[in-house]
Amino acid sequence: MDFGEIVRVLASFEREGVDYAVFGGVALNFHGIVRATEDLDVFIRPNPENVERLRRALRSVYEDPNIDEIDTEDLLGEYPAIRYYPPSSEEEDELYLDILTRLGEFADFDRLEIEELEVEGVKVRLVSPRTLYWLKRDTVRDKDRADAAAIKQKFDLKDEDLKDYERS
Repeated sequence: MDFGEIVRVLASFEREGVDYAVFGGVALNFHGIVRATEDLDVFIRPNPENVERLRRALRSVYEDPNIDEIDTEDLLGEYPAIRYYPPSSEEEDELYLDILTRLGEFADFDRLEIEELEVEGVKVRLVSPRTLYWLKRDTVRDKDRADAAAIKQKFDLKDEDLKDYERS
């Protein structure tokens, strides 16, 4: 995956004022846990204006008419996730984006702890290690559980640190 492309995408989000948070493998890497990944996972705030800012940001990076097919109703509807494949000239380095407004009833944008850091002069918004641990610890994927264990160890997290994340 092209790290420079990730930074360009995130810089475009910053320029256009997209309200977002990186999670998944890229967030792990930004938090200092090295893991290979093929995608950029982002939560975005679920409102029509933010979805339009997202489209503007992507248009500034990619010349792709398919960006117009990123549908506000999809992202704000019953299945609030889309996968966007930007045009790429090198298939082995092809980056794709998983864009979500929530994960079912489990996690929504307002429950995320978001931190900011600077990467190559770009302000990047990403979920905190505690939020990343919460998102990954109870999934069925072995990769997520391994990520959760690495986060827990590196940041000395305990399950009781997640009490305010418990479902009511």
